[in-house]
Amino acid sequence: MDFVDRVGRYVFFTGKGGVGKTSLSCATAIALADGGKRVLLVSTDPASNLDEVLATRLGNRPTAVPTAPRLDAMNINPQVAAREYRERVVGPYRGVLPNAAVASIEEQLSGACTTEIAAFDEFSKLLADAALTAEYDHVVLDTAPTGHTLRLLALPAAWTDFLAANAGGTSCLGPLSGLQTHQMLYEATLQALRDATMTTVVLVSRPERTALAEADRTRAELAALGLANQLLVVNGVFAARTAGDPVACALESRGRAALNAMPPGLATLPRWQVPLLSFGLIGLDALRAMLKTNVGAGCALTGCFPDWKRRHLPPPLRELVAELAAYGRGVIMTMGKGGVGKTTIASAIAVALASLGHRVHLTTTDPAAHLDHTLMEAVPGLDVARIDPVAETRAYREEILERVGAALDAQGRRLLEEELRSPCTEEIAVFRAFAQRVEDGEDGFVVLDTAPTGHTLLLLDTTEAYHRQVSHSMSDLPECVRQLLPRLRDPEFTRVLIVTVPEATPVHEAAQLQQDLARAQITPLAWIINQSLAPLDLTEPVLASRQQGEFVHIEEVREKFADRAFLVPWSTEEPTGHAALLRLLGQSLSVRGPRRTPVGEL
Repeated sequence: MDFVDRVGRYVFFTGKGGVGKTSLSCATAIALADGGKRVLLVSTDPASNLDEVLATRLGNRPTAVPTAPRLDAMNINPQVAAREYRERVVGPYRGVLPNAAVASIEEQLSGACTTEIAAFDEFSKLLADAALTAEYDHVVLDTAPTGHTLRLLALPAAWTDFLAANAGGTSCLGPLSGLQTHQMLYEATLQALRDATMTTVVLVSRPERTALAEADRTRAELAALGLANQLLVVNGVFAARTAGDPVACALESRGRAALNAMPPGLATLPRWQVPLLSFGLIGLDALRAMLKTNVGAGCALTGCFPDWKRRHLPPPLRELVAELAAYGRGVIMTMGKGGVGKTTIASAIAVALASLGHRVHLTTTDPAAHLDHTLMEAVPGLDVARIDPVAETRAYREEILERVGAALDAQGRRLLEEELRSPCTEEIAVFRAFAQRVEDGEDGFVVLDTAPTGHTLLLLDTTEAYHRQVSHSMSDLPECVRQLLPRLRDPEFTRVLIVTVPEATPVHEAAQLQQDLARAQITPLAWIINQSLAPLDLTEPVLASRQQGEFVHIEEVREKFADRAFLVPWSTEEPTGHAALLRLLGQSLSVRGPRRTPVGEL
């Protein structure tokens, strides 16, 4: 695919979660290496699955990828980076300062902001330290889902502004002098990002309205940051090759309509399309095939699927909704990799509970969520909101300035205002808003559409760290904050649903999420396997090939990871609006067997 020939030395892949950034970044890096270039492939995603896709164990240092000469890869692991960062700051003081003083410095460097800035330090070196990547012709970066990427790319300007304005000598990250030593590095990073001859941003989307809308938002925000050299790759474009398959016709029609309605600004970018493939993108052979033409024709089928496989599929989601409704109140959280349909599943559950007469509050902590598009209409008994970081941060700053600043002199108030300009303030403000939403579960249902896996883990880490920090001084805390961690850990109050799709990478990332939840003493209630072709009657070769591969992953979920699992079939109608969301829970015209009862008739 000739877009590979158009990229600069630094290549960023960004887009809504689940659109195929990792696959495309890997395929591009391999194509460049196969063409004779020396390439470094890097993931900055806290939920990176680069190891699995490349079938290579990676760390936070460049590692050669077998069978791909001239290609090295690495993960910027936020936790490892933070640990190394803390030790660089604290190490020189061990044995010099009293133990209590060293412990105090370590506590200052234990927050989520330290993790973010430490990972960004590693990211900055790749762009600003020419010697570090001198042996490579290209540095390809598989970035995190869109919200995280925008925050990451905004950090050079944000931290430069904060360092320039903060005259107080301290910040939420500890002594300011430790950050000022990196100010030139940040400035050089920002310069490299804005240099169109060096940096190319590849916006990745699916032929879906929400994904294209997210790509357009990303386009505009990156352009505002000075990253103007952008390309668009639409991944998973499907064209039916046989007649008479309603699923294939619906998939093609939906994709064509989305592309025809592409936002005008996005349509001005150079564009390439990658077809929907009949195989999974694990391993270098599959990745090499990804950017070749005519790879979407599908494989020859070995025969029909036995009926026992369909009979042994997980039950429909309506059965879980009936169980959730019986509790009468509490928090329901959908978690999982970006792009698996958490927003749709959360919306469907919320609509179903409201339809059964319950009071329901639906909200999201996902910066890339599109609840308005999913719901389309007001539902009696359902209150919908989004935790808006900008609004929450503004309200938090105003509250602190009014409550604390009133007792300060002019100098003290100025220092407080400087501290509140720290990017960490947003983390605290969003955290408090999250705690308030969880508290609402005492009086009804709260359905939380949480962010993609990396965001969710950072949120949980923040919850744990915040809880430890404030436990020493609880008198000035809102009750919702004091009760947050106990509520999240109470299975009678909070019910976590892990959402995945029947593909290798989303299933394995969901399994990793489940392990991390266990370390936080949180046990999921069930898994939801979304957008499944398994129960459908298909004749289209590409879709039938993908269907055949799904059974392996569905069985893996049930046998290895989930005590309970529920299945949501791929729907021939777009799952937007009240009626379509209810049908998604347990009724599909393409499903074999007797007609299932809609949720509204429970």
